[in-house]
Amino acid sequence: MSNALIDRFLGSIVKQGRLTITMPSGAVHVLGEPAEGFPEVAIRLTDNKVVRDILLDPRLGAGEAYMDGRIVIERGDVMQLVQLIRANKPWERGGKLKDPSPWRKLRDGAKFLATSFNEARSSKRNVAHHYDIGNDLYRLMLDHEHMQYSCAYWAPGIETLAHAQEAKLAHIAAKLALEPGQRVLDIGCGWGGMAIYLARHFNVRVHGITLSEEQLALAVERAAEAGVSDRVSFELVDYRDLAKRGESFDRIVSVGMFEHVGRPQFETFFRACANLLSQDGVMLLHTIGRFGKPGKTDAFTAKYIFPGGYIPALSETLAASEKSRLIHSDIETLRLHYALTLRQWYANCEANRDTIVAMMDERFYRMWTFYLAGATAVFESGGMGNYQIQFTRNRRALPLTRNYMLEAERKLLTD
Repeated sequence: MSNALIDRFLGSIVKQGRLTITMPSGAVHVLGEPAEGFPEVAIRLTDNKVVRDILLDPRLGAGEAYMDGRIVIERGDVMQLVQLIRANKPWERGGKLKDPSPWRKLRDGAKFLATSFNEARSSKRNVAHHYDIGNDLYRLMLDHEHMQYSCAYWAPGIETLAHAQEAKLAHIAAKLALEPGQRVLDIGCGWGGMAIYLARHFNVRVHGITLSEEQLALAVERAAEAGVSDRVSFELVDYRDLAKRGESFDRIVSVGMFEHVGRPQFETFFRACANLLSQDGVMLLHTIGRFGKPGKTDAFTAKYIFPGGYIPALSETLAASEKSRLIHSDIETLRLHYALTLRQWYANCEANRDTIVAMMDERFYRMWTFYLAGATAVFESGGMGNYQIQFTRNRRALPLTRNYMLEAERKLLTD
């Protein structure tokens, strides 16, 4: 039974590149043909339940089997394995488009509703699940200079992760059109990299908010080390509660946080931002997004990586913001930048494998690298990218053309 399922299921996917599967019985299946740009991978299944688990839920089943050592990679690595599967069915593969069947409409509607509400009382717990696992792990994986856990910006000529993250900070800062003396809010401030960067390069005051206690402690420490504590402050507070205090900011920036908001809270998020933003203020939202229509979070990610998280489609992001009278003054799509970033993080984890295993354990390391590999594949071949959306409340708040962005970015990178 397992042999036939392997040939029917994986054999229908793997056409380019080669996947060799050794079954618990010793039977060997060779799927696909060698092709340029596609890896050749060999795996061994330790028990017959692996096939069943993958068929029931491909990503969760494969992820848990790999975490538990029931899928053993004998040639290549988990990055190449996931790449091989995903690259054979790229999102932009073309083909004729057909109207969805009534059953598919019903199924997609059910998936759309089956999402986490991520209310305020659960948000802190969900954030802690991912970000409070220890700063030491992130120090090993991320760039040392800014500790940016979000998509870098790989402009021509950039070769290192550190430079790509510096370029990302400059790219975003240029879009904020900052002026001396302004007050800036950083929603989901991480370890303080953005706040520190803005304080260093502009005469502004930055207030960063997070729900991660681990991030907060290190952000405060890093701001002190950078000598900007007089211009940067951090707080453990939910954006909803901050908005209730009636504070106002000239600029708002949020990088890699919107993915944790949860679809049912989108309108609440933008309403809070609109209320926090001054009348002539500017906001820059940097988020992972879907290229196509709205979808749902896969079971592996929801269970092990980002509980309560959801990757938005551009359509639902804009629709939610429109209800708060926020003007979309600029939208940029970053197509492959996150894939390049994730490959750097994966390489850093591989280089520090023994340290991470000693710090956490082998199962965690397998789970983490499976997550990074899957994320890389979905940005290289799947339907994910990054969006940078600039918002204003007043149509006259910014110059009429985008030249100011280019000038500011060039100055930041050459100073």
